[in-house]
Amino acid sequence: MNRKRVLVYVQHLLGVGHLRRAVTLARAMAEQQLDVTLLSGGYEVPGLAAPGVRWIQLPPAAALDERFAVLVDAQGNAVNDAWRAHRKEALLGAWRKLEPHLLLLELFPFGRRQMRFEILPWLDEAAAAAHRPVIVASVRDVLGGGQRDPARQDEMLALFERYFDHLLVHGDPEWLPFDRTFRHAAALGARLHYTGYVVDRRESPGANEFAGRGEIVVSAGGGAVGERLLETAIRCRAHTRLAGLTWRVLAGVNVTPTSWAQLQALAAQLGSGRVIVERSRNDFPVLLRNSSLSISQAGYNTLMEILDAGARAVVVPFAAGAEIEQTVRAKTFAAAGRIELLEETMLSPQMLADAVDRAASRPRPARGGVDLEGARKSAERIAAWARGATW
Repeated sequence: MNRKRVLVYVQHLLGVGHLRRAVTLARAMAEQQLDVTLLSGGYEVPGLAAPGVRWIQLPPAAALDERFAVLVDAQGNAVNDAWRAHRKEALLGAWRKLEPHLLLLELFPFGRRQMRFEILPWLDEAAAAAHRPVIVASVRDVLGGGQRDPARQDEMLALFERYFDHLLVHGDPEWLPFDRTFRHAAALGARLHYTGYVVDRRESPGANEFAGRGEIVVSAGGGAVGERLLETAIRCRAHTRLAGLTWRVLAGVNVTPTSWAQLQALAAQLGSGRVIVERSRNDFPVLLRNSSLSISQAGYNTLMEILDAGARAVVVPFAAGAEIEQTVRAKTFAAAGRIELLEETMLSPQMLADAVDRAASRPRPARGGVDLEGARKSAERIAAWARGATW
């Protein structure tokens, strides 16, 4: 029997979390014997290839900064109408060639308004197709700052009603129901499906199961907006009761060469031989499981990996611009004693050191109590919907 075709659209603009989560979902779909193609609209990120998943790289775009107001192309130039037309045709061409049974759009219509120039013509064409695909939206548990505007939320609902069949919310309603940040959640009715949180549980080939044992693991996702946290962690080390342990600082793929050199120099100056600065590692979940403590931002992927590992953790949510998503999620789990929270506005070497000591004085959090089966449950639902297509 021919496998049902699924086309996944993802556009990461600042960090790489959206792309990593989409790849995790795509991998789980492939394990359900679906024919999966991932359309990526952001900059290429090495090391994310997934077995059984076809990858199409669109002309890449990124946000100039955390305000997300300006998009830039691969050369760093602001995108123009000619670029948008070329990008739209690349997307439409891929869709027409594949003729998928199901479309999965990461975040839209609950975000990525910057990409309406290509998404809306695509959805118009898909909705009118003789073989109309099932159209599914995929979203995190929390909407961000600008996405909370009432007029914006009215627009989100209208677009969902116009085009979409289902919404997958990758969260656990016992912790964060979607109506906490989307006021029209009840209007979605049975079309809203909670999947649990999505966690990448694949083991890195050849990973050392003892890697990172007893260490302090410092990370900031892809590193696009986390350089200040990495620097502050290096500066705070000597002021903590954990100064005698190894501190492993993971700088991320988006840290600039200049910042990379500065972090290495700072580690050499202040680290007393106990600070290691590296790029991101594929065995990050192993490092968390073996760590004495994690210091990080509170991005979706990192926080779920912390909970899955049962690691002690200090989180400093990214809160620049209108961003509240990380803060809302972090406060929820901090209130339950699962993590130690330090607001970004309070970040300093001494404040971070105090937070580290508070977290280190507590037992490791108990694992469990949070639904972390989002990848498998999402893939199972998508497989059922795709196989419902009779053409």
